[in-house]
Amino acid sequence: MSYLESLRVFVRVVELGSITSGGRDLRLSPAVASNRIKDLENRFGVRLLNRTTRKLTTTEIGRAFYDHARRVIDTLEEAEAMVSTFSSRPQGVIRLTAPLGLGRRLIAPLIPEFCEENPGVEFRLRLSDRNVNIVEDAIDLAFFLGEPTDSALKWRKIADAPRVLVASPDYLKANGTPNIPEDLAGHNCLLLRYPRSPEFFWTLDTNDGPRKMMVSGKFDTDDGDVLTNWALTGQGIANRPQYEVADDIKAGRLVVVLSETPPVSAQFGCLTPHRRLQDPKVRMFADYAVRELKKVF
Repeated sequence: MSYLESLRVFVRVVELGSITSGGRDLRLSPAVASNRIKDLENRFGVRLLNRTTRKLTTTEIGRAFYDHARRVIDTLEEAEAMVSTFSSRPQGVIRLTAPLGLGRRLIAPLIPEFCEENPGVEFRLRLSDRNVNIVEDAIDLAFFLGEPTDSALKWRKIADAPRVLVASPDYLKANGTPNIPEDLAGHNCLLLRYPRSPEFFWTLDTNDGPRKMMVSGKFDTDDGDVLTNWALTGQGIANRPQYEVADDIKAGRLVVVLSETPPVSAQFGCLTPHRRLQDPKVRMFADYAVRELKKVF
C-alpha cells in the first residue's frame, strides 16, 4: 500500500475514532488498517495515536499531522475532481448519508440505476436517524429532513415533506381519538429520540401559526421505522412523514388524527460541503437524485 493510501487510513481512523471503523470505511480489515498506522509511525519515528482497550486518541504530534494529512487528502480529491471534469465517465467514491426510512425507501433504489449509467462510480451509503457531522465524516452528499443550520454547507431544497399524526384503529378504540392538540397530553406519544435529540415537543400547524405542543410517552427510539411499527401494533400516536405511512393509511392499518392541525411539514433536501460541489460525479448524482425524488412529492 502506498504512502498516500496510508495517509487515507490514518485520516479516517482519527475521524471515526477507531482503527476498526476507519478500516471498515475503506474496506480494510482491522489488522491491515493497524499496520498502515504502524507504517506511518515507523516512517517518522513518532507515535501518532495513543491506544487503550477502550479509547483511541491522537498524540499532540498526531493531531498536528492529521490536520496536514486532511489537507493533503482534500487537495488530492479536488485535483481528481478537476481532472474528471474533462472526462465523460465519472470515477471514484461518493459517500452518502440519509435518515433510515427515507434512505431505505427513496435513496437506496436510486443508486443501482445511476451506477448502470456510470460504472466507474462506487457508493458508500450510511443510514441513520441521528445527526451526522457531514464535514468530519467526509460525507459528499447528505439527504436531510428538517431545517439546515450549518452555513458551511450548501443546501438544495427538493420539496416540502408533509407529516401526519397516526395511530392504529385498535389504539384509538381503546384510548379515544384526540380532537384538539391539547388532547395529546392524555395519549402515549411515540417519540424519535437519541442523545442530544430535540424532540420533546411536536410543532403543529394551526390557524394561529406553528404551535409547539409538549408531548410524552412510554416509548422512544432513534429509528423512525420502529415508531411506525409501534403505531401499527397499537402502542400510541406517532409523528411520521406522510410518504412513509401512506400505504398503511390507504389500507386502513393507520388512521390520521388531528388532520386540521397536522405537524409542520419538514423541508426535504440535500446538503453538500461547498468544496464537494466541485466534484462532477457528486453534482451528477445530486442532479439525478433531485430530479427523481421530486416525482415522489
